[in-house]
Amino acid sequence: MVRKTSETWKANGLELCVHRFRDDGARPSGLTLLLLHGFLDAGSTWDLVAEPLARAGHDVIAPDLRGFGRSGRVAAGGYYYFPDYIADVAALVDALAPARLGVVGHSMGGAVAVYYAGASPGRVERLALLEGLGPPARGPEVAVARMETWLREMKGLDRAPRRLASMQDAIARLAAHHPRVPRDVLATRAPLLTREEPGGGLAWAYDPMHRTTSPLWFQVEAFAAFLERIACPTLVVSGGPTGWRPPDEAARAAKLARAEHVELPDAGHMMHWSAAAELAERLGEFFARGSAGDAASPTSGEAR
Repeated sequence: MVRKTSETWKANGLELCVHRFRDDGARPSGLTLLLLHGFLDAGSTWDLVAEPLARAGHDVIAPDLRGFGRSGRVAAGGYYYFPDYIADVAALVDALAPARLGVVGHSMGGAVAVYYAGASPGRVERLALLEGLGPPARGPEVAVARMETWLREMKGLDRAPRRLASMQDAIARLAAHHPRVPRDVLATRAPLLTREEPGGGLAWAYDPMHRTTSPLWFQVEAFAAFLERIACPTLVVSGGPTGWRPPDEAARAAKLARAEHVELPDAGHMMHWSAAAELAERLGEFFARGSAGDAASPTSGEAR
């Protein structure tokens, strides 16, 4: 039986909520699987995929990235710069996955996984990218406009909770954004993506600052350099014609030394919700092929 716990770990000055899935009755695989969620999502919504992986004997950890879910938010004067996510992942890996590590990244979490794996090429044994090869390319011509937009949005930013009328309102909003996900599945996602406010009422769990336009644009040439450094087997998963992928996805995937491709034709972008059983099966097969690596010295306590 899978046991789920939620733990708090301090990484780079912020408290991060880490959801952990273990099956004490399964034969341990020796592999820790790190699941990284996408934009405006949370680690807890990996449960439909994490539980089958835990039953296969893996130690599955799924953090809420900073400013999402139950994790801490940056203080006034701070911002969510993309390298911060990679630093948090590195800290959590040091603390929670001292030996063999597999990583799964969805959407934005896929980009985080690429940057981490590219910067730590010997650390990741196997990598799975679920429509996670980055957003569409942009050039320096967008730099001025993005900075102008960021300054304007930050000046008018209200970080007060985005209140919802009810849980049914939250489900309806999710359904509008994710029409391919069955409503009964969304009904189980909504409680994981919202929180009760101290003064009463319901709000989305993420920091409203995440809705602002980053002043830094995605630089595909730099991203490609990280892809080229990833030597481990990499599973690239697409959600079919209704998924979300950059036009040059094939060229990016070609930078990976040992990539294999899987398509879930009816899944769409939110495949960990809409096609969780099929996705978990494909991931389970992929990670079962991993061979044991040398374990590093275990660490404990504060992540960093």
